[in-house]
Amino acid sequence: MKVNVEIDCTPLEARQFFGLPDVSPMQTAVMDKLQQQMTSNIDKISPESLMQSWFTFDPKLAERFQDMFVAMAGLGGMGKKDKK
Repeated sequence: MKVNVEIDCTPLEARQFFGLPDVSPMQTAVMDKLQQQMTSNIDKISPESLMQSWFTFDPKLAERFQDMFVAMAGLGGMGKKDKK
């Protein structure tokens, strides 16, 4: 024997029927806190701040990046020692 029961209700109504707690205030609070953290950290991922944080460790890092890109492009046939 096979019995199918179809119930038409919202998720909130189903939680209330089974006696589960209403977690929507907690979800709202967590989402608000997450949104605040994301907006406060958005300045840290701007291109200017990323480049500044990358290049503050070593003053010659920009030159090394340039040499790396030249070498990757295949234009670096001559190293610094071979240049005249």
